[in-house]
Amino acid sequence: MNQTLHASRAARLASFDPADFPMPTGHEEEWRFTPISQLAPLLSGPFGGQVAGQVLGTGSQWDCFTEGESPSKTSRGPAPADRAAAIAWVAAEQAEVWTVRGRAGGETAQFKVQAAAGLGAHHWVVCLEAGARAGIVLDVFGQGDLTQTVEIEVGPGAHLDLVTVQELGPTSVHHAAHRATVGQDGQLRHTLVSVGAAVSRTTVQAELAGPGGNIELFGLNLTGAGQHHEAQLFVDHVASNCRSRATYFGALLENGARSVWIGDVLIRSQAHGTNSYEENRNLVLAKGATADAVPNLEIETGQIEGAGHAAATGRFDEQQLFYLMSRGIDANTARSMVVHAFFAQLINQIGTGPLQARLTRLAESKLLALAGPEGDQS
Repeated sequence: MNQTLHASRAARLASFDPADFPMPTGHEEEWRFTPISQLAPLLSGPFGGQVAGQVLGTGSQWDCFTEGESPSKTSRGPAPADRAAAIAWVAAEQAEVWTVRGRAGGETAQFKVQAAAGLGAHHWVVCLEAGARAGIVLDVFGQGDLTQTVEIEVGPGAHLDLVTVQELGPTSVHHAAHRATVGQDGQLRHTLVSVGAAVSRTTVQAELAGPGGNIELFGLNLTGAGQHHEAQLFVDHVASNCRSRATYFGALLENGARSVWIGDVLIRSQAHGTNSYEENRNLVLAKGATADAVPNLEIETGQIEGAGHAAATGRFDEQQLFYLMSRGIDANTARSMVVHAFFAQLINQIGTGPLQARLTRLAESKLLALAGPEGDQS
């Protein structure tokens, strides 16, 4: 087995050229939980599938335009850290760019991305100028396979609330590379919701590049039979007096469900005054479901306010089920109540009433799809 082991997350290769990355085998640290055989088409192509975008709810504070072909595209975030992210960058010939000036009032803007057929690539960019403020929901749906680049630039004093909801079809394969830079006193609230697709792998690279920056990363996955939902985070504390929080919750609903969460945090030597914490919680409702959680914390300076992590996986409490059923509640409804209670503390942090209601409906629809009168517990 040939692979290079790096003592520091900062030493990992980053490049926009896919040729710089060998084809993964599944033995590499960043690929060891990923079903490579299923994701293989997104690691090589060819691409050419139909991807349609639709913009809703933007006003005069928004500028939307399309950048030219990939050689002339400009990066707004860190360089890709794996082959899939580099492939996504070059495969999309154009980038759809949103820029926001001032406070974008009114309704939260929506951007809908539909993978209609075949193997598609999409590149979406959002840039907030200094002091700007915006809320965006990025919906990903359809029956095709999709690789994505999502670049985020939060300027000094700007505030972005971005929610991505992945609801691709049951046979779709999905990869997304989210790369963000947050400037001085900027704030980014980034939420990743994974419900659909047979395989979905998302990497989130977030760089706190200016003093006083703040990043909150939330994640929610509802994973059914045969689904693989994976999230890999890398929070890079470059500047001083910055804060980061990562909170990811997952529910594995059926036999054969698989979720993976990897959380890397790097606090560099000059990042004095850092305050960082990450946690991952998983609720397993069926035998044969698997949840992997790998928190990693690397600290290069002792002059920090605090840094820590937590990860836990727990099985459904049969005593709770017995208690609820003894009061006339059927098994599926009882399980639904437990999942709702599990997610409630996270959903209440994510957004406003309409968004919270939507996420609750997503959970309900997923739970209703459980196989059999009591779900598949085999």
